[in-house]
Amino acid sequence: MSQPWDYIAKLVCIGDSGTGKSSLTIRLCEGRFSPSHDVTIGVEFGSRIVPVGPPASLELGLDGQSHSSPLPSPPDDASAESIASGLPSPPRKPPGSPPQKRMKLSLWDTAGQETYKSITRSYFRGASGALLVFDISRRSTFTSCTQWLQDLRQIAEDGIVVILVGNKTDLAGDDSGSNKRQITRQEAEEWCRLNNIVRYVETSAKSGDGVERAFLEVAERIHRNIEAGRYDLNDRRSGVKGFGASGGANAGMPRTITLGMDDAMRKGGNGWAGGCC
Repeated sequence: MSQPWDYIAKLVCIGDSGTGKSSLTIRLCEGRFSPSHDVTIGVEFGSRIVPVGPPASLELGLDGQSHSSPLPSPPDDASAESIASGLPSPPRKPPGSPPQKRMKLSLWDTAGQETYKSITRSYFRGASGALLVFDISRRSTFTSCTQWLQDLRQIAEDGIVVILVGNKTDLAGDDSGSNKRQITRQEAEEWCRLNNIVRYVETSAKSGDGVERAFLEVAERIHRNIEAGRYDLNDRRSGVKGFGASGGANAGMPRTITLGMDDAMRKGGNGWAGGCC
């Protein structure tokens, strides 16, 4: 039996309370959205296995390719469904190419309330990636991102991969003309440029739009750092481990879903096809 994953990486979701961090984690791990969610106290956990490196990485456009570029013709019904959902279609694997690598994302969903900051900051240590989340309909949550980033960079290891996530795009407009957006994409992208953030991604935990891409981009950038030899896979402070390395970076991870090349990009109904354990 082949190993379930090649690497495991610790990711933290940070940002103000009510921005949808828990909803993003639940959407990714369990494929569902709950309109009501209890306020996170301290830290909650989840995990998911995702593909990293080629051929899956070719569809992310991290080297300047347009995200909206035409996708290849679908080889089967599953790929056709992927394209219809607006998600990248898993490309055919070239003959003789190396096996698809997989990374287990250990997700640490932190509380955003000031009361718990002394607790949640301690979980920044040993993280290799972070999703800095704000609510596009609440400017105050975007303004707070500067302080969150400062806290993260003071505590986390140098070189942590950070992606800015503008959540709740479902509030940006609908058929009735309602638009609660307070932060434009251009403003968020400029903030990323000024603060040396690698990418800005917009998501909706409610509809699932962009959620997969946000986590896959973090995973792929971590994988590139691994390939470049920037982590000691036997040092827990790096936030990354190879399969079989000593230690228990994945201890206490109750929710796990394995994402295959077809399953990764297939969406059905209000959530992802398949379930969580």
